[in-house]
Amino acid sequence: MKLTVFLTLLGRFASTIAHETLLGRHDIKTIFTGAHWSINTTVSFPGSDSFTNATVRWSTFHQPTYAVAVSPATEADVIQAVKLATSNGIPFLATGGRHGYTTTLGALNNGLAIDLGQFDTIRVDQHRGTLTIGGAVTLKIGTCSCPGMVGVSLGPGLGPWGGVHGLVIDALLSLHVVTANGTLIEVSKSSNPDLFWAFRGAGANFGIVLSATYQLQKQVNNGQVFVLESIIPNKLNHSYFDILEQYDGGKLPKELAIFTFIAFNSTTEAVQLRSIWTYFGPETEARNAMKSIYDLNPTITSEVTYGWNKVIQSVSGGSDYYQCQRGSVQDIYTINARNLSTSTYKDSFERLSNFYEETPAGRECLLQMSMYPNQAALAVPDDETAYPWRDTIAILDLLFTWKDDTSNTEQAVETLAKDLRRDLAATSGYPELAVYINSAHGDETLESRYGARDYSWRHAEKWERATRM
Repeated sequence: MKLTVFLTLLGRFASTIAHETLLGRHDIKTIFTGAHWSINTTVSFPGSDSFTNATVRWSTFHQPTYAVAVSPATEADVIQAVKLATSNGIPFLATGGRHGYTTTLGALNNGLAIDLGQFDTIRVDQHRGTLTIGGAVTLKIGTCSCPGMVGVSLGPGLGPWGGVHGLVIDALLSLHVVTANGTLIEVSKSSNPDLFWAFRGAGANFGIVLSATYQLQKQVNNGQVFVLESIIPNKLNHSYFDILEQYDGGKLPKELAIFTFIAFNSTTEAVQLRSIWTYFGPETEARNAMKSIYDLNPTITSEVTYGWNKVIQSVSGGSDYYQCQRGSVQDIYTINARNLSTSTYKDSFERLSNFYEETPAGRECLLQMSMYPNQAALAVPDDETAYPWRDTIAILDLLFTWKDDTSNTEQAVETLAKDLRRDLAATSGYPELAVYINSAHGDETLESRYGARDYSWRHAEKWERATRM
């Protein structure tokens, strides 16, 4: 598989930003305290509450380290922070929700944290039907309520309503961006269009997004979603996976999304299969669309109609609240699938069961299988954006967390994770591992994260200039 020039340059840019500064912390403190900042901008250093609030992350696994944090109140202060960092060789990372994950963030040491927390505005233009949000805004559109909306958007914004409304990147109209040389630019189809192409689906390596504007869509079914939650008895696991496999080939209705969890039940002291089926339409239609799961006769734990913006924090007994707590180990491996495999999922169930038995410290780990309808995503031409996986029908996330600090647990997790990822990828329908960039572990090839489509070379000249910013 040929690696495009575009991706080579992208990797070069990322490695340039995430290097270790040669300056000491005292020198860095002098640089940032000596600058003039607006009245509401905060500059903080390790040991202070302000610094902790500006840097604490959802995951502590291979996290970056900082010598200084700036929480800018104005665009001008973001620009100044970037210029101070680049002119002094200080690596930096700008964050909104600080929910982003990849082990490569651990390569940033003794750097600058740019906390966009004050860029939290939300503005609706009813005349134009648009929404503009600041870089730190969180909205409940995916499977978790705490990630920043901009970060979700760029990666490219998958969610249970995607079959009806499409990918979030396809609703993006424009971005307000500070580049790595401290230039403030507008990015859209008419302004820096090649950069707009790259931002949509290739992540956030191209600049700091201060705000984003989206095209709004009319509500469907008055925003009401029917949700069925159930526990699948172990004797029915194979039959349940057969049901999932029937949705191969784009057969999932556009209103239906299915979430399946293989996890440890601390009450029964055994592995358990749980499911959440959501339908963006009337309950009568939902029950018909869910006939196969009803016919299986699982243990139903909940049948409720929610407003679309209440689903995430309501399902699974409100577990979203606990999943969004910051400061714990979160180690993720992800696999895109355009093919579903009963045998592979049954084997994964058995291997996780053995893992829970052999590694009690890892019993909070789980496999989450998220099946999304892709009709709306496929309706957009493949070369419209940098996102290469529009034919994906499922995201398989291996979510590992543990509280002890022994190397034995981490090693057991890594061994299981890589084995499961290899096997899940082998039956995913892609010739090689393909991953959702926002959940990429960090050890994947560039092709696995960004694809390797031949037309990307057309953008190489402009990306080369961008990487020299």
